[in-house]
Amino acid sequence: MTTYKNIKGIEIKYLSADPPAPTVGQVWYNSTTKVAKGAINGVGAWSSGGNLNTQTREFAGLGTQTAALAVGGNVGTAGSDNTDTKKTEGYNGTSWTELNDTNANKNFAATAGTQTAGLAFGGYPVSASPNLALNESWNGTSWSEVADLNVAKARMAGIGTSTAALCVAGATPPVTNQVESWNGSSWSEIAEVNSARAEMGGGGTQTAAIVFSGNPATVNTESWNGTSWTEVNNLNTSRIGVGHGTVGTQTSSLCIGGMPNLTITEFWDGTSWTEVADLAQGRGQSGASGSSNASALSFGGQVPGSTLVNTEEWVLTDFTTKTFDTD
Repeated sequence: MTTYKNIKGIEIKYLSADPPAPTVGQVWYNSTTKVAKGAINGVGAWSSGGNLNTQTREFAGLGTQTAALAVGGNVGTAGSDNTDTKKTEGYNGTSWTELNDTNANKNFAATAGTQTAGLAFGGYPVSASPNLALNESWNGTSWSEVADLNVAKARMAGIGTSTAALCVAGATPPVTNQVESWNGSSWSEIAEVNSARAEMGGGGTQTAAIVFSGNPATVNTESWNGTSWTEVNNLNTSRIGVGHGTVGTQTSSLCIGGMPNLTITEFWDGTSWTEVADLAQGRGQSGASGSSNASALSFGGQVPGSTLVNTEEWVLTDFTTKTFDTD
């Protein structure tokens, strides 16, 4: 007989009362009422946050909604201008502050980690053309060069922490399905994703991750268990250039915006994608950060002919509890 543990790998918790703030996808048995319950999608909304100091697109974000970094990117004033940058900006939940620059100009780099302990790897400098293998470490104050990627590339997904990260797919060019794993001192090649792609979103950890969308435009979603990639349920809308950065986990993620100037937000609960409240500003090639599908940022990016400075904050304002039929 198939059980919840067979499917999810964990047992349902026995609790004497419903948890006060369950996470989406959490399931429990209420021993007082003698019913099984679970938390499903609630009501979420985007609201305005503080503007970036510099209009930026084609960059990456890391951290949480209230402690984020925006790293590198293209600061050209219009969609056709190419001006790469070393800029780093930090967000405190209200406003952005310019911090110390990276060591190299970079567009479409990937990131992992937090506002006080992060990585930025790969990308390319517009002025110099070749993709970068460069990997830089952030200690909360400054960037320092550490061991390079094995393969120079850009437009990939970065996932994990400053000491345990993944660099997934991207463009060398051409687009690739190659994946590298970081152990805090070096990169090693590991199992490839099933679909070669670039400009995708991702979330999770080095041993439990998810990647989705990408260029060529796709709805494809893949899940990582620390050993292999498995195709899971697709996005509802195909798009490229979604919010770059780690937003959420393997079971709790957001896919934000996309090219050319989409407002669509999709919510991943570990099983399927659901369209939720739209961004106020459509955007592609934007930065993003967040710890789960309950709390995230979307910042900068572009619309045709213009590069953006505005930030939007996502909050899941309510959870819905569902009682399951156990007969």
